[in-house]
Amino acid sequence: MVRSSIREPVALGDGLVLLSGRVVHVEAGRALLEDTSGAVWLELGPSVGGPAAGDVVEVRGRLVGAAVAVDRLVVLARTHDGFPRAGSDHAWLTAGSRRRLEHLRRRAAVLTALRATMDARGLLEVETPLVVPSPGLDLHLDAFEVAVAPPRFLITSPEYQMKRLLSAGLGDIYQLGKCFRRGEVGPRHQPEFTMLEWYRSPGSLDDVLADTEALVRAAAMAVGRSGFAGEHGEISLDGAFDRLSVAEAFQRFVGCDVFDVLPDEERFFRLVVDVIEPALGRERPVFLTRWPASMASLARLCPDDPRFAERAELFVDGMELCNAFGELTDPVEQRQRLVRDQDARRAAGLPIFPIDERFLAALADGIPPSGGNALGVDRLVMLACGTRDIEDVVAIPAKRL
Repeated sequence: MVRSSIREPVALGDGLVLLSGRVVHVEAGRALLEDTSGAVWLELGPSVGGPAAGDVVEVRGRLVGAAVAVDRLVVLARTHDGFPRAGSDHAWLTAGSRRRLEHLRRRAAVLTALRATMDARGLLEVETPLVVPSPGLDLHLDAFEVAVAPPRFLITSPEYQMKRLLSAGLGDIYQLGKCFRRGEVGPRHQPEFTMLEWYRSPGSLDDVLADTEALVRAAAMAVGRSGFAGEHGEISLDGAFDRLSVAEAFQRFVGCDVFDVLPDEERFFRLVVDVIEPALGRERPVFLTRWPASMASLARLCPDDPRFAERAELFVDGMELCNAFGELTDPVEQRQRLVRDQDARRAAGLPIFPIDERFLAALADGIPPSGGNALGVDRLVMLACGTRDIEDVVAIPAKRL
């Protein structure tokens, strides 16, 4: 069957067109037909059966101005519980002038642009497992357990498995897919979300930050923009993005030395979230760089000052988009950090996840100096759509399951 849409109906010749969609309103002698591309009025002649609101129909007719004079109507599916049904997916997606439908179209354009950008920059797309023996040991992440013996978890990030591929000889690679984190629900969080993660190997933190700038610009261009509409005005994407170290940010926005706050990490993160982050990226994107060594995670320490780590997060309009590392490739130091993370989770009364021995074995096999980044795709789409609610850019959010 030839596909049609209201925006581009199928031309049948002799002035006739064929199109299909859902009838969303019926009144005397006419009906409003809708699909994801738009809506059009149908003029129903006396010989054409009258559809009910909610019916999915195929119609043939002639364009008369902005309407279609119908000479044949076939009902493809009927609505059995009344239309519009409160709480239906149709009502959800078409609420607010159909903005969520438009956001899904923009999302598709952004995903296409991200893949095209990575391919053009010479990275190879890979897929690694979603169910893994260890989801990572970060104190601030919780995972979904899907098996007990042996323990298996949904990934919070594909990092361990992708680094195994680096050890196996794959160099520049990327992965665009789903990740899962328990308890993360809010305007910027969903327990299931889309992440773009990639590595430059051999490579550096600067290499992946250059990739990041290209990806953000590509996302804007995919929806016909050169920048983003922020809460405080237009955000320019021209030129290199700004960089600001964590130490500089504490001096500028908090008025103190970062080490006057540490080792009180709870206070550190409260100041970052409540004071520093909202001020970042209002006029142009900014990378927050050189994080304290205690927040290094899987990043290597800065050779010029081991009090800090080669870690950078990108902020646009006060929202974190990514977390990038100059990667730690030393298996001994990495094991020590993972054991420390287990101890910290135990002290906090959190679940203790296993150490991924295959990941450590890959580090022992040898990985070149590398840079890596993990970018939150849903948040990037939020910027492209000009919305501040992640539920506006995912087809079915967690609360509607």
